[in-house]
Amino acid sequence: MKRLADVKISTLDLVPVRQDTGPAQSLRNSLNLAQHVEKLGYNRFWVAEHHNMDGIASSATSVLLAYLAGGTSTIRVGAGGVMLPNHAPLVIAEQFGTLASLYPGRIDLGLGRAPGSDQMTARALRRERSGSADDFPDDVEELLRYLGPRTPDQKVIAVPGTGTNVPVWLLGSSLFSAQLAGIRGLPYAFASHFAPRYMHEAIRVYRNHFEPSIYLDKPYVMLGVPLVAADTDEQADYLATSLYQRILSLMRGQSLVQKPPVKTMEGLWLPHEREAVGDFLGLAMVGSSLKIRAKLEVLVEQTQADELIFTCDMYEHADRLRSYEILAQTVLG
Repeated sequence: MKRLADVKISTLDLVPVRQDTGPAQSLRNSLNLAQHVEKLGYNRFWVAEHHNMDGIASSATSVLLAYLAGGTSTIRVGAGGVMLPNHAPLVIAEQFGTLASLYPGRIDLGLGRAPGSDQMTARALRRERSGSADDFPDDVEELLRYLGPRTPDQKVIAVPGTGTNVPVWLLGSSLFSAQLAGIRGLPYAFASHFAPRYMHEAIRVYRNHFEPSIYLDKPYVMLGVPLVAADTDEQADYLATSLYQRILSLMRGQSLVQKPPVKTMEGLWLPHEREAVGDFLGLAMVGSSLKIRAKLEVLVEQTQADELIFTCDMYEHADRLRSYEILAQTVLG
């Protein structure tokens, strides 16, 4: 039976943008956060591909990863994830093969089957490519071949890429990727930081379908968890209002640029919107160390997850740094 002390902790940075600073400061903050959690003992630092979102600055994911890996020395750095329907597998193999050649043993490649954007943006990204999510299993297989050892009959190779064996993860917020990750014997990360409803079922499907592979001999589950840790429960509740406002804006199709915290959300959302935001953030860890530890212990007991990856969406960068500090003290001691 796995306990909280047995679980690795990692960071998923959404590279949030504030209106008064812009993307350049967000990117610098991302590196500063990566350096901070590296010192604290976090296992990996991931960023995710998003497009046409004014509040998220991680669209050029592989470029950003080169910046992050170059500014750190030990922490694993990766994509959580690359939205594979937007790209030819060979291009991703070359990009991550390059990263792995520059920073050996430190690069992860998480793959998603959603576009990470709206349909109009998806068309702008793909142009002549169909980019269908139905192609995802075949695209994953193709990508794995490019990253593995070259075979005698292989006509197209990734240089760099071939033989790098970059660890590939499948990401998902539904059951499709859970089943595929199990069948392929790949590690699986569930997006419970925004879709907690299917978490338990997805874990069950993944483990039930798991077949040992050259990549893994047993299932490996990582769960996304929203984090708002502070020195007191009251302060955490206050800081969390920035996150609530951002999710509310996402649901309304409004700007995702970060907003400062407010004393109360009353008057900012309707009752059904408050409920929807609550469902979205059903796994959120909001509070002081004591409160968060109790909730994390229950989560690990119920899921037996191998790793938890935390996303912390706060208005002030200093508050994010402190939040990850509190979490490290809570879990790592």
